[in-house]
Amino acid sequence: MSKAKATIPALKISRAKKSDIPTIHNFICKLAEYEKLSKEMKATQSLLREHLFGQKPAADVIIAKLGKKPVGFALFFTTFSTFVGRPGIWLEDLFVLPDNRRQGIGRALLRAVAKIAVQRNCGRLEWSVLDWNHPAIRLYRTLGAKAMDQWTIQRVTGSALRRLAKKI
Repeated sequence: MSKAKATIPALKISRAKKSDIPTIHNFICKLAEYEKLSKEMKATQSLLREHLFGQKPAADVIIAKLGKKPVGFALFFTTFSTFVGRPGIWLEDLFVLPDNRRQGIGRALLRAVAKIAVQRNCGRLEWSVLDWNHPAIRLYRTLGAKAMDQWTIQRVTGSALRRLAKKI
C-alpha cells in the first residue's frame, strides 16, 4: 500500500455519539449481510441506545468518516486476562463499506483501537474472523496478528443459556 493511501487525508476517526445510533445500526445490518448472518441480527436502535449510551455502556464505538460520510466503524469492549494480569480489548466488529475498502480505512480503524488499548495499558487486543474472510485475514497478518488456532470459541445463547442459568 502506498504511503498516500495509508494516511487518507480526509479520513477522520472519532468516538461515536448517541446521534450516531442510526449509522451504527446500519453498519451492523450491512456487516450481518456480508457475513451471511442477517437471520441472526436482533440489534435494534433502541437496544444500541441502551447498551452503548445508557447508564452502564457495554462497549465503545468509533466511526470512520471521509469528509462527512460515515464509511466504517469498530465496536469493542474491555476484557481481562488472568494470565497477563491486565485488561485487554476485544474487537467485536470492524466494518468498512464495500465501496471504501482497500483504501486503508480498516487498517486505520484497527490502529485507532490499538492506540486506545495502549492508552488503557491493555495487555492484548483480540478479535475473531470468519475463516472464509481471506481479505480480512490477509490484512490482519500484515498488521502482525497471529491466529490462535488452538482455541475455539464456545457459545451458549437463547434457551440453552436460560437452562444453564437455572442449573446454578
